[in-house]
Formats: sequence, structure tokens, C-alpha cells
Amino acid sequence: MKLQQALRSVDKFRTVFDFGGRDVAHWFPGHMAKGLKQMRSNLKKVDCIIEIHDARIPFSGRNHVFQETLDVRPHLLVLNKMDLADLSSKQTILKMLEKNGVKNVLFTDSLKQRDDSIKKLAPMVVEIIENKPRFNRDENTDYCLMVIGVPNVGKSSLINSLRRTNLKKGRASRVGGEPGITKAVLTKIQVCERPIMHLLDTPGVLPPKIESVETGMKLALCGTILDHLVGEDIIADYLLYSLNRLGKFSYVERYDLQEPSDDIQHVLKRISVKLGKTQRVKAITGVGNVTVTVPNYTAAAYDFIRAFRKGELGLVMLD
Repeated sequence: MKLQQALRSVDKFRTVFDFGGRDVAHWFPGHMAKGLKQMRSNLKKVDCIIEIHDARIPFSGRNHVFQETLDVRPHLLVLNKMDLADLSSKQTILKMLEKNGVKNVLFTDSLKQRDDSIKKLAPMVVEIIENKPRFNRDENTDYCLMVIGVPNVGKSSLINSLRRTNLKKGRASRVGGEPGITKAVLTKIQVCERPIMHLLDTPGVLPPKIESVETGMKLALCGTILDHLVGEDIIADYLLYSLNRLGKFSYVERYDLQEPSDDIQHVLKRISVKLGKTQRVKAITGVGNVTVTVPNYTAAAYDFIRAFRKGELGLVMLD
């Protein structure tokens, strides 16, 4: 009976998210413009472009500027963080990408110590390059690749994973949990011995104008845009809406809710109680100031968002 009541309540949940007239969050700092300029100037050294994107949003948020300015070289799309994505519709995704002209696609989990998909990357790149003209680099026996993508999709992690897999060496590129770690196009980093293969790491570059508010929200939810530029409260609410829409209710058990909820304030209050994320504030009353304990909604929202990004709320496909 309780389960039936819960399912009936889910049927009444939002089917459309109200963005409240919000504008798209733009985040195009100076280092992004500088990085894009450096990418263009380094193209003559490059045999193949490796574009990395989040597997949870295989279509949303890919930077169209890359296609317009860097698509003169052979191209491999790497959909990273596959360990966090629901890949039950993988074949449909591949067909849609191919329809849009993207034929070379590889799903990876670059944080995994042993990932068989990483082993496939170098042979795939060699095959792609050999089937395309090398412009003015025919005399070179080594390969130079450029890694591109929006922020925080795992470019540096992929480089380090390739070095670990092919060269048995440690990391050469700095990795961080928030966007904007890599600030400039770096020097060549060797990632393979046979054949000799180098990568150029680059800063994550967002489009100067994100196509829609919903695309921007998906990027923010995946950690591509700094949280405070959008607001942790709205990101958490969009996350709750997305989980309910996809039928992903693991948050109910994780945070000791009685049933799925469409009310973000209720969910954040339960998270605050569950995790002890409260704060003491002064309340002015008719008989003087009283200190009361209230939920810390911002801290609760951050925990909710972080749990999603770490895959602790189940595998999700946002597109």
C-alpha cells in the first residue's frame, strides 16, 4: 500500500523544470580565450584531435567552436566518465552521433586503474590518422595529438591514464575536481612508446554563449561550470527533478526519506538532519533574541550534488 501511494505521488511530479526566467550562466574567462587561440596556432603540429566529453551528456554542451575552428584534423570523440553514465542506450547514442557526422567514438573511465578502453585509444588513433592525409607532417614517424574539451570532463585524467597504461609512468598533468585546473596549452606529453605518441593538454573551453538554460544546467550539474555561478540551490533542485524524471530514487534510502519527493526544500531539510548539517542563528522575538538551530540548506545541497557527481545516486544519462 505504501509503495502504491509513493508511485501515485511520483505521477504528480513536475514534467517540466521551471527555470524562473534565469539567464544562461556564461563563464568564458580570459584563459579560455587565450587557450583557444593557442590551440589554433598549434594545429599545424597536430595529427589528430581528441575531444573529451562527459558520457552523461553526450550531446549537450559540446563546444561548437571546436567543430568550427579545429575540425580540419582527424577527430576522435572520447566520452569519459562512463562509470557514472547509464549506458543502456549506448547504441542509440552512437547512431545519433554518427548521424551528426561523428563516427569515431570511444567510451572511457580514465580514473580506473585498469581500463581496457584506454588500451584501445592508441590503435584507434593510428588507424584514424593512417586513413587521412597528414598535411605537412608526412615525414614525421611520431604522432602528435591535441586533447580538447569543456572544463572538468577528464582531459588531464585521460593523459595520466594513457601514460600509466602505455608507459607505466605516473601522472604528468595536474588533475582537480573543479573546472579550470589546466590554464594553458602545455608542452608535449609522451603517452605511448610504440608508436611514439605525444599529447598536447589544453584548458577546458566553454562556448562563449551556451545554447540554452537547460544545457547550461546540465553542464553545471556535471561540474563543468563553477557552482556559485549558477547557484547550489537551483543545481540541487534540477538534480532532484532529473532523478525523479528518470525514475532514479536511490536518494530516498540514502537520506532516510519515507518516499520520493518533488520538493527540494523538504529533501534538503532531510539531508541536513541525516548528516547533521545544521547552523545556529539568532531569532528576534518579542521577549528578546533566541538562538535556534536550523538546517544548513547550502551544505545539504552541496552534499546532494557531490553524491551525484561521484555516482553515489546511481548511473544517470541526462541527455
